[in-house]
Amino acid sequence: MRIGLTGGIASGKSTIANMLVERGALLVDADQVAREVVLPGQPALEAIASTFGQAVIESDGSLNRKELGAIVFQDKSMLTKLEAITHPAIRASMQATIHTYAEQFPNRLIVADVPLLYETKQEELYDGIMVVYVPAELQKVRLMARNQVTEEEAVRRIALQMDIERKRALADFVIDNSGSLKETKRQLDAFWESQCLL
Repeated sequence: MRIGLTGGIASGKSTIANMLVERGALLVDADQVAREVVLPGQPALEAIASTFGQAVIESDGSLNRKELGAIVFQDKSMLTKLEAITHPAIRASMQATIHTYAEQFPNRLIVADVPLLYETKQEELYDGIMVVYVPAELQKVRLMARNQVTEEEAVRRIALQMDIERKRALADFVIDNSGSLKETKRQLDAFWESQCLL
């Protein structure tokens, strides 16, 4: 079974992904792949440099994430340009890894952690979608604490994604991560048992 794992920014997707791995799932992490496709020498990095200028490239040839982030999080059209470069490369790499895992481990759960799964219309690539849910207000508080950003900046970043309530409504499986860790684990155990993954 291949499931897409998603949610809102600062909802706790990484925590849930790690819990699934602890139970035996195989993880393909879009954020990790996103870092790999923009390494020096990769076509995506060259395209980013030509689109956004050399200011987003460090002296050692690597990507200056802070500089690029300052550009794309202020202007949705710039974010769209970046995504047009990176998303196809990330998707191709992830699907290749998922295909390899499915061949080598046919009975294991494969989890693809994709923050913008619905926004990039990847639902059809998976057997089911799991959404990690926290209410928008809690999402904002957690993002401000985690990233040390202002309330205004947190609200802007959250607004760049699909509304969390809409994601929740579309999901095949919902893990409500707004309570205790114990409660989150209980929900994951129930999911694991319901899918006969024991």
